[in-house]
Amino acid sequence: MKHEILERNSILLLVGILVVVAIGGAVEIAPLFWVNGTVEKVQGMRPYTPLELKGRDIYVREGCYVCHSQMVRSLRDEVERYGHYSLAAESMYDHPFQWGSERTGPDLARVGGKYSDEWQRAHLADPRSVVPESVMPPYKFLEQTPLDYRDIKDEMKANRAVGVPYSDDDIVNAPSDLEAQADPNGDGLDALEKRYPKVQARDFDGNPKQITESDALIAYLQMLGTLVDFKTYHPDARENRR
Repeated sequence: MKHEILERNSILLLVGILVVVAIGGAVEIAPLFWVNGTVEKVQGMRPYTPLELKGRDIYVREGCYVCHSQMVRSLRDEVERYGHYSLAAESMYDHPFQWGSERTGPDLARVGGKYSDEWQRAHLADPRSVVPESVMPPYKFLEQTPLDYRDIKDEMKANRAVGVPYSDDDIVNAPSDLEAQADPNGDGLDALEKRYPKVQARDFDGNPKQITESDALIAYLQMLGTLVDFKTYHPDARENRR
């Protein structure tokens, strides 16, 4: 057999393995250098607000991605159930993305606005109170835990380092923007809306006395799938991101 020469010579076998691994690695890595050119720029997409970004952190921390994907595949049954198939641009500011492959619960790519804040609060505190067949554990502690956002500026700087277009102005005003989104009756709402179009600002957790982790998570969930207007979206359009 022709492969016997490799099996009997460890040096040749090692060289062969290195060559195959190098070719496979190049095939996987090379496309990453051109990936930015393959992501369609879609009108309406913007980076997460500081409050949404902290909400996403909680979503990842609590392992929500283990049971919920955020990617509607372009299959008829999925589009009929969840809405328009997911666009690459909708995940362009995710590090890491939350596409997932497991759906113990429904896909959340289009969950924004599907339910009220009250429903979201009840679902997080006691999932079976609104979905009797749910196997999701309760997260009532979120509405009792003050949100720690002391590191929000550093987190936004880290995101900027990997390509999220936060400006210096966005970063400097991050704490006040976060507070303005959770308390629309305070100062700073106009500036927040200019920096983050289509932002939803309100008391998400029903407790105006403090900003909680529930505020942040619900703000994140209520934004998912709401930035792109699919009534006007055309696949061949080339629009600005922001």
